[in-house]
Amino acid sequence: MWNKFNIKTFPSETLVYVDGVFRSDLSTLSETEIFSKKYDLPVHIICVGKIEREITLNINITAENQSFFLTVDLENNFPGFLNIFIKNAGENSELRGHIMVKNYSDFAGKIIAEHTAPDTGILIQTKIIGHKNSYSRMSAVAIINKNCPNTKSDIRLAGHTTDNSAKIKFNPAQRIRSVPDFAEHSAYMMHATGPQENYLRTAGLSGAEVKESITEAFTKDFNLF
Repeated sequence: MWNKFNIKTFPSETLVYVDGVFRSDLSTLSETEIFSKKYDLPVHIICVGKIEREITLNINITAENQSFFLTVDLENNFPGFLNIFIKNAGENSELRGHIMVKNYSDFAGKIIAEHTAPDTGILIQTKIIGHKNSYSRMSAVAIINKNCPNTKSDIRLAGHTTDNSAKIKFNPAQRIRSVPDFAEHSAYMMHATGPQENYLRTAGLSGAEVKESITEAFTKDFNLF
């Protein structure tokens, strides 16, 4: 299954969702109260497959000194929604996430990353690939509440279109009420330059292969965290 979805695994406790449905046979943890307990291994939350209308993930962290990882790799073929709500109240606990959505239709996503305790971390990188005639919208809000100093907040949104008919719209926002260690928030679109495309063509790639290579490079470039 991991080869099918190209998910990198590592020693961890897992919570796995396929097409938005919790899979106990693939998980080492149950859905109840996993975010309030300290584990010897990191906790890896995995959500893969297709969006069936709407998927909502609620990640409410209260465990202290715990590492969390989030991997989302989804395909959207019909009008669909993805909601990810993260609340970190666990001191010295951190969540790092990679989110990938391949959109072939109409997609709307929302990420709310909220710090409710000091010394907490939420670092999320999101990528949207818009295919022909698709429309993608993604909003992301980073919230650092009062009395929550020394937090680490990094929310990054990146988009790439495979066709000129595809549209992607980002809406990033921050609400900062305490002094963080750092609070980064960015949104950008990736477009190959003419020289880059010409270089690939001189290497013998066809026009279609050039587009595929650029999309693959965008997909695999998850090395910022």
